[in-house]
Amino acid sequence: MPSFRAIFIWAALGAALVLPIAVAVTSPLLAWRQPVYIVAGLAGVVALALLLLQPLLAAGYLPGLRARHGRRAHALIGSGLAAAVGVHVAGLWLTSPPDVIDALLFRSPTPFSAWGVIAMWAVFAAALLAALRRRLRIRQRVWRLIHTTLAMVVVLGSVIHALLIEGTMGTLSKAALCVLVVAAVVKAIFDTRSQILPARRKA
Repeated sequence: MPSFRAIFIWAALGAALVLPIAVAVTSPLLAWRQPVYIVAGLAGVVALALLLLQPLLAAGYLPGLRARHGRRAHALIGSGLAAAVGVHVAGLWLTSPPDVIDALLFRSPTPFSAWGVIAMWAVFAAALLAALRRRLRIRQRVWRLIHTTLAMVVVLGSVIHALLIEGTMGTLSKAALCVLVVAAVVKAIFDTRSQILPARRKA
């Protein structure tokens, strides 16, 4: 039987993931919007929520998902994250191609666009690197360093991108989710630093 601690952790995580999405879904700003725009916006919200899961899975914090199962879930969620980002960008492209082109070329007058593009490329780079990892035969420590660096770029870009946008996500729910994502990544990196940084030689 799962312990009270495990139940509490999963319940808290579920609330942290579901509440921001629920707020976005019920936002009055979605009224009269095209379905493509709504799907694109919600895909971005889902992507931000999935970011919270990644460091928790990678560091083995979630009860019942340790070691191999946690890594497998981390890989699956990573694929889902890349897909959500793809839907987000593709939907925005369908609604306004010039705005997406300006964002990709870093010509957009809105500051949040540049951060979103940086995070997007970092997500795709991490996903591509994960897919080609065995073929490239990257050493474990080098792989972890590159992957962690890309993850930090993804989190930084995504959080700034989200905080600068005044959109469907509620101010409090969005801020809370962003804080949780940053806190989870910082803790995961700190706890697994021995697996990332080069080993110190003893004198």
